[in-house]
Amino acid sequence: MTHRARTVSAPEELAIAQHDRGPARAAGPRLGRRAVTGVCLVLVVQLAASLEFPAAALAHGIVGRADLPVPVWLFGWAAAVVLVISFVALSVLWTRPQLQSPQNTRLLHIPVIFARIANVAGLLVFAVVIYSGLAGAQVPAVNFSVTFVYVVFWVGLPIASVLLGDIFRELSPWRSCARTVRWVARRARSNFAARTMHLPEALGQWPAVAVLLGFAWLELVYVGREVPSTLAALSLGYFAAMVAGMLAFGVEEWSERADGFSAYFTTVARMSPLCGDGRGSLCVRRPLSGLSQMPILPGTVALVCALIGTTTFDGFENDALWRKLEPGLQTAFSVFSLPSASAQELAYTAGLALSVGLVFFVYHAGIRGVATVSRRYSRHELSRRFAHTLVPIGFAYVLAHYFSLLIWQGQAIGYLASDPLGNGANLFGTAGETIDYAIVSYAAIWYVQVAALVAGHLGGLTLAHDRALAIYPNGRTAVRSQYWMMTVMVAFTSFGLWLLSAVGT
Repeated sequence: MTHRARTVSAPEELAIAQHDRGPARAAGPRLGRRAVTGVCLVLVVQLAASLEFPAAALAHGIVGRADLPVPVWLFGWAAAVVLVISFVALSVLWTRPQLQSPQNTRLLHIPVIFARIANVAGLLVFAVVIYSGLAGAQVPAVNFSVTFVYVVFWVGLPIASVLLGDIFRELSPWRSCARTVRWVARRARSNFAARTMHLPEALGQWPAVAVLLGFAWLELVYVGREVPSTLAALSLGYFAAMVAGMLAFGVEEWSERADGFSAYFTTVARMSPLCGDGRGSLCVRRPLSGLSQMPILPGTVALVCALIGTTTFDGFENDALWRKLEPGLQTAFSVFSLPSASAQELAYTAGLALSVGLVFFVYHAGIRGVATVSRRYSRHELSRRFAHTLVPIGFAYVLAHYFSLLIWQGQAIGYLASDPLGNGANLFGTAGETIDYAIVSYAAIWYVQVAALVAGHLGGLTLAHDRALAIYPNGRTAVRSQYWMMTVMVAFTSFGLWLLSAVGT
């Protein structure tokens, strides 16, 4: 049996809250002066941010490049106003918890053959990634492995998971391999299939956090990240480690706690309105409601902060401020007589760590504020109870930052599939295709990015409000607790818009 840190379920929270609050009261009509003060505070923060962001945006030329019909700074203000208006609307109209229970509705039964087809497809594609990386041309632009790993796998799968549910559960090659080995062992009546150890409870999801940070370091810091043979070797090593872990500790426990990619894709898939019931049926639920049931283990908060922080650094490293700071950091590390490439990697590693740390600090600063409205919960408990509210923000950062990469570079997988080794083959007749950069305009990309950021932060704000209603004894306390969370959302929105204007994509 898997050992987990105990979490209070949504029904338990509702029962406790209903017992404490007595007859429920609407929060909206009693916002009062404190609500006005909170809203004013947020607008002041946004004013200070907007005074800085226009200069940064103009300096990087996003307005001219995207040919936007309105100034970039106006988007920042509009985003903040949308969040504030949404906060007031939630306070007045959303007076009962709505998302604490997914309330799944069965749509249809999916024959098991489709799951087996997905298992085989995942294994075949993984084999192509390994073979093309090791045997193909060592040129990133013409090798299948590089584009698949960094574009289709890292960017496309999270988006597909939000749209279609937890599809990686069946596509994961290491999961399929481990399940097959255990099935064969059971058929052979081997004691091996019954032997399963357990990870220490205190370890939580920290191994998954290490995996995600390691992949982010590979993608953003390591100078050899685009060498196909290196990428293939690392992929093969990860496959072996995951299969071994799943055989030793169980497929489900290892997937949730040590497989960083499974933990990531499963987490964002909880945003999806589609889900499985564990018995082969496809169900529909309220969007975002799956996040309220997310188990919070040691390291889960760090996992979500890492998603936001790594994407943040990916955008920040293209900003003029980083281009000014990076040479100084590289020089500082050069005093240890390191090669220039190693000094550069250390400089970028420091920047990545600082970006993740900044996100962690902003979130916990907001939680510290939430803790001041009631002594009912400690800061540690609050950070766990509101951790799921960061997931829509993390996904919004991924979609906003990588949307253009997926739309443009994602087209390359069509012709790379015909010539995975880069040796002139044309297996499917698509090797002569090219990337159509006119498929979408810069302005359209920018609008999608802004919409993603605002929608993600609205989702986070909604989840936070719904959770506050569930755990606090009355509506007024719940609303007061969310002044701080709204400030966090506006801060993340403004920062996200600044990063978009800085990189111009």
